[in-house]
Amino acid sequence: MTLKNARLWVLLASFAATPVFAQNIAVVNGTPVPTARADALVTELVKQGQQDTPELQNLVRQELINREVLSQEAAREGITRQPDVKAQLAVAQQSVIVRALIQNYIEKNPVTDAELKARYDSLASQFGGKEYHLHHILVDNEQQAKDLIAKIKAGGDFEALAKQYSKDPGSAPQGGDLSWSDPKAYVPEFADAALKLQKGQMTDAPVQTKFGWHIIRLDDTRPVQPPALADVKDQLSKQLEQEKLQQWEQTLRAQAKIQ
Repeated sequence: MTLKNARLWVLLASFAATPVFAQNIAVVNGTPVPTARADALVTELVKQGQQDTPELQNLVRQELINREVLSQEAAREGITRQPDVKAQLAVAQQSVIVRALIQNYIEKNPVTDAELKARYDSLASQFGGKEYHLHHILVDNEQQAKDLIAKIKAGGDFEALAKQYSKDPGSAPQGGDLSWSDPKAYVPEFADAALKLQKGQMTDAPVQTKFGWHIIRLDDTRPVQPPALADVKDQLSKQLEQEKLQQWEQTLRAQAKIQ
């Protein structure tokens, strides 16, 4: 064989061997560590928020090599033959298989747009009640509240007085504006008083709650609006997905012979 032919033979042999080495990230004491195992671990770490970088891949490689070294030592010491270890391995293997089966089912039975729309329409139809746009002034004592009511009835500006006297740090800077809300979200005494008001009306007498004394004004009411489909699409999709899974699992269990 000429020197030229010998070099060509070595080159061809190296190319032929490349796919074999590409299948493994390492060979530990004759046992290969598959690249697929490293890829699976990297994928899992990326799902948890890690960045897929050469540094991460190297860390994964070192970790899998360490695991292989330790696994081989465990086998030499008979750890893998211990009954409790065998039981745990069986449970772990079953968990992996079940997760893969569930993922396979989800991919083959995705939630459709029609299913999402139907569920959304069903939930939206159940919305009812009203939202109230309220203003209030909160003070420490009843007499101060009565004095402020008298000032407002005499032509005083509700918002200006709220900014000046209200003890509610959340609404006072906005002139006592509580924006739109369900009155039931407030303490009962406040809610009961607000529900009795007509549009544009203010409470004639101070309303006492555990927070102090309130002057309440109702600006407007409107029907409660359901959230837009786009805002709840992901939540509804997960809900429908879980319902499908539960129904499928129940069907499989019903078909199984359990003694």
